[in-house]
Amino acid sequence: MKELLIVGAGPAGLATAIAAHEAGLDYEVLEKGCLVNSVFQFPRAMTFFTTPELLEIGGLPFVTPYEKPTQWEALRYYRRVADTYALKIALGVRVSGLERRDGHFVLNASRRDDEGVERTEALRARYVVVATGYYDHPNRLGIPGEERPHVSHYYDEPHAYYRRDVVVVGGKNSAAIAALEIHRAGGRVTLVHRRKALAESIKYWIRPDIDNRIKEGSIVARFETRLVEIATRSVSVEGPSGRASLPADAVFLMTGYHPDTTLLERAGVRIDPASLRPELDPESLETNVPGLFVAGSTAAGRETSKIFIETGRFHGEAIVRRLRAARRTPA
Repeated sequence: MKELLIVGAGPAGLATAIAAHEAGLDYEVLEKGCLVNSVFQFPRAMTFFTTPELLEIGGLPFVTPYEKPTQWEALRYYRRVADTYALKIALGVRVSGLERRDGHFVLNASRRDDEGVERTEALRARYVVVATGYYDHPNRLGIPGEERPHVSHYYDEPHAYYRRDVVVVGGKNSAAIAALEIHRAGGRVTLVHRRKALAESIKYWIRPDIDNRIKEGSIVARFETRLVEIATRSVSVEGPSGRASLPADAVFLMTGYHPDTTLLERAGVRIDPASLRPELDPESLETNVPGLFVAGSTAAGRETSKIFIETGRFHGEAIVRRLRAARRTPA
């Protein structure tokens, strides 16, 4: 039995592992994909909104010649973090079940063996930290055609959309960036947003660019409009002028993401159904289930803008302080 199992090898999970390593805890990180899997899924040419020192964990400097680091640099940095601390990380391990039993936790985990066969095993730990983030779970519209192959909730790069009709849905930073990059790569972009205007939260260096492109008509914007159906080469929308059809060779649904609370709920954590926020102690991040913690954006529920890498990186230290205090407390 491990003393601590950490589910998720994102920045918050790695920061928790570093704190556990420095405290001498017997720990392991379980990750279904690759190291910092969500960061790996970000657009290849993406630049972070923040400065490098605010992404640092474990006291290791994030060195970059740029004011704001790129996705590629972040991947390299977190690999260096994992190697510097020789963090115990099991990649390709998917956790599908979690329950408290006889004073400890049992996790149902699966991984592929050397022959490619998926094997299931029961892992045990005294404490568990869930740091699974939210980027794997997009907010779906629930409309016909959403599962078509030319529809995506993730934007990568613009070149493939040269001289093609592209519909981008959303009104925040990710939608604005996708629309601008595809437009500059020669795509014909229509931005569809259900509200009257773009979000006030759009970054100050992006705002004038997207506003001016809309004003001059190089990016067509349809406000107070929603998608109702996606066909092979077009989409149907409803807005102030009624229903209309727009050409669409590709559709990007930049409608945000949310955490998957299934694992926490199976363990008995009380989840607010509206916000998806778990019940927890804000100081230690321990949930209502003793010994079960959350770290990173998982703690924010649907309000994903409340916790970033910059703040979630401190959760591990708070969690391990609680575990060290429990060590000193007689049973």
